[in-house]
Amino acid sequence: MSGEMTIAQSNEYQSFRSSVSQRKFVVDEDESKEWKVYDAGPRSVKCPLICFPPASGTADVFFRQILALTAVGYRVISVEYPTYWKIVEFCEGFRRLIDHLQLDKVHLFGASLGGFLAQKFAEYTYRSPRVASLILCNSFYDTTIFNQTNSAPTFWMMPSLVLKKMVMGNFDKGLVDPSICDSIDFLVEKLDGLTQAELASRLTLNCMNCYVEPQKIQQIPITIMDVFDDCALSHSVREELYKCYPEAKRAHLKSGGNFPYLSRCDEVDIFIKIHLQPFDNKKYSAKEYVKAEDD
Repeated sequence: MSGEMTIAQSNEYQSFRSSVSQRKFVVDEDESKEWKVYDAGPRSVKCPLICFPPASGTADVFFRQILALTAVGYRVISVEYPTYWKIVEFCEGFRRLIDHLQLDKVHLFGASLGGFLAQKFAEYTYRSPRVASLILCNSFYDTTIFNQTNSAPTFWMMPSLVLKKMVMGNFDKGLVDPSICDSIDFLVEKLDGLTQAELASRLTLNCMNCYVEPQKIQQIPITIMDVFDDCALSHSVREELYKCYPEAKRAHLKSGGNFPYLSRCDEVDIFIKIHLQPFDNKKYSAKEYVKAEDD
């Protein structure tokens, strides 16, 4: 990257940081549990698209989706989770957050761990649904794929450096194109900014023995988005997710690596718009209502 501008230095990212402020919310009794939120687009929309980052990411990894989608009328919220050690704590905390933001149902876009948490939240609220639809990007439904269920209970005591090495083992920068390289560099920067507790808690959620019960959420419209080139998840893991949701739409990208929302943002944005389009001008639209000319 010598001599080249990184994503964090780009005019696009600087424009995002100057135009969309980061807000912080505490919705738990424990005041140290702070949600960091970027909320952009029309506030009149009460069923926005909410983005959940991967274990290594922060809320701003979706800045390109926020800029592109809000420009055409969508409300997009990207969140960064506090330190939660149990899935049920995360689900309760997120429900309190959307209550606090006065949102009814929400559309969830989740990347990797974010996709798993999105499924678990939909499952958690299935009796009184709060999820209008799901987009699962490079995601999974069962944590045992990582073969870390036995060591997950010890992550809380591991040094930050060890935890970061565990995550970075999945960041293969072999023969990849510059945009994928840039996306990896950006996520490494974000990873470096996480505290030991933040990273340990996310990896615990990512690896503790847990799975989604798909029969509870199969009625929700779902798009499964994945890449055909190298990413942290194997082909067999993707196939298992397809089997869980046989009615789901599939959005395939030829390439993009682990972070296609950064490296292939134009394609990802198109797939998100296609997914959300059936909701336009209806009760659970993520977009501002547009009057037809003959209204």
